[in-house]
Amino acid sequence: MIPRKVSQEIVEALDRQAAVAIIGPRQVGKTTLALEIAQDRKSLYLDLESLSDRNKLSDPELFLKNYEDTLVILDEIHRVPDLFQSLRGLIDQGRRRGKKTGRFLILGSASIDLLRQSGESLAGRIEYVDMGPFNAIEVASEEKELTKLWLRGGFPDSFLAKNDVDSLKLRKSFIRTYLERDVAQFGPRIPAESLERLWIMLAHNQGTLLNASKMASGLMISAPTVTTYIDLLSDLLLVRRLSPFHGNVGKRLVKSPKVYVRDSGLLHALLGVRDFNELSGHPVVGNSWEGFVIENLLAISPEGTIASFYRTAAGAEIDLVLELPGRDGLWAIEIKRGVAPKIERGFHLACDDIKPNRKFVIYSGNSDYLLSPGLEAVSLKSLMDKLAGL
Repeated sequence: MIPRKVSQEIVEALDRQAAVAIIGPRQVGKTTLALEIAQDRKSLYLDLESLSDRNKLSDPELFLKNYEDTLVILDEIHRVPDLFQSLRGLIDQGRRRGKKTGRFLILGSASIDLLRQSGESLAGRIEYVDMGPFNAIEVASEEKELTKLWLRGGFPDSFLAKNDVDSLKLRKSFIRTYLERDVAQFGPRIPAESLERLWIMLAHNQGTLLNASKMASGLMISAPTVTTYIDLLSDLLLVRRLSPFHGNVGKRLVKSPKVYVRDSGLLHALLGVRDFNELSGHPVVGNSWEGFVIENLLAISPEGTIASFYRTAAGAEIDLVLELPGRDGLWAIEIKRGVAPKIERGFHLACDDIKPNRKFVIYSGNSDYLLSPGLEAVSLKSLMDKLAGL
């Protein structure tokens, strides 16, 4: 298994806090990583999708008080949301007896915001760690590995499959599992066929402005229902809504978010793209690369970073704006495929509007150089290294 940078973050969090929650989509490797961490300490693993393990927690205080000196791993915590209240009492009891850290490792397949709503009773007792699919720094030591990551996406089984055919079959199975089983756990009853059609429609419109009314017309459902479906896919960490920049620039700004299928491998499976040859000729290839770059940059950005895009009604546009914490300020990022990036006038006009601290163009080459005063052409990995160093 490829080492995950997030592993050290989790270990450090367990040394600080009584409960740590690892948040990430299903099949991203949360359970594997948690069990690896547990090898170095006394631990108990409970899979809350298992009826027998859920039955053990029918009286959670009675069962778990016997494991005060044990790291208890609670997998798929969203299946038993009422458990959070019991964990609070157990943590407080343990603190009074000197056991202050490393009590519970909680794994969830919903967004941090959704899990926090359930875990409000653990305020001050829990730390959240976001775990996404593999990113370029973790796996892409060579250009061909970066291309493989873009094509197959970062879910471990898909990326590590022995060939592209097996990888695609795994991703299609993953999509089917979500549609037929997992979706029903998180929201109102949604027909799997309708959600699949929406998901495919989002894939064909990767990186474009959300037009819920147009999608609703194509799906023969209402615009509010489309919004509900997208909310669910977002909560499951499968779709990203990138908000428009709202700085006070005195311009008429676009108000709709851009929508991306977050994992490029799932995007390509939804589009039926089988290999790099097909991807290279597909109409969505540019927006696929854009979404792939955005996900990798956000995976490595400092905590507290606010991501958006900038677009005015007059056509000034920046693909990605990062508002970084502290003194690092505002970064404007344009995303291009190819080894000779050409920057449109709209990017320069947009930068005049928001006055970023730094300006970058990500392109497909490997060398960093100045395109013009203050505008740096960089590779994806180079900019990820810059963000990781903040």
